[in-house]
Amino acid sequence: MTHMKTTKAGRSAATRKALLSAGRKLFAERGYYDTFTNEIAETAGLTRGALYHHFRQKEDLFRAVYEDVELELMQKITGSVFSTTDPRASAWERLRRGIHAFLDHSLDPSVQRITLLDAPAVLGWEAWREIDAKYGYGLLRAAIQAAIDEGSIDKQPAEPLAAFLFGGLIEAAMLIARAADVEVARDESGQAVDRLLGGIKSATP
Repeated sequence: MTHMKTTKAGRSAATRKALLSAGRKLFAERGYYDTFTNEIAETAGLTRGALYHHFRQKEDLFRAVYEDVELELMQKITGSVFSTTDPRASAWERLRRGIHAFLDHSLDPSVQRITLLDAPAVLGWEAWREIDAKYGYGLLRAAIQAAIDEGSIDKQPAEPLAAFLFGGLIEAAMLIARAADVEVARDESGQAVDRLLGGIKSATP
């Protein structure tokens, strides 16, 4: 009986993974509104019944895909911040590196379409920001607190500064996603970020 339950759970997990993979592919290529549930099921090699068994509606699948993309993005940024090639990097350099990694990943078409363009419209502003904050905000706040503890940023509450920078980075990422030339927009946003960071860096060594 236990083996049967394990097998059933494994099949269920595999089905869900296939649906998420198909949804992510189609949402990234076509956008939410031009993607239909029968196409998602077909791409996953499943029936629409299987899709609706796991997700009540297309929006629920999109939300799950969005959270997956956000989690993956956070993991990639963390990998950039704590690069093994430079384990002694200061908290300040890790903060800067993480911010630039976020801007770099904003060039990814799937990140642009799913997290920046469609998610606010599909999920609504509040839900979108709640999920975005769940994955990205905590990481940024921790990096800022580490820089404050290190003395790279003057002693102050980390929360307001994190909120300010987080909002600015989201807007910069949206600017990049909507730009006619995303590479130019990324370069200009990076320069603006560096000027902003230079303004909050402590003058005391």
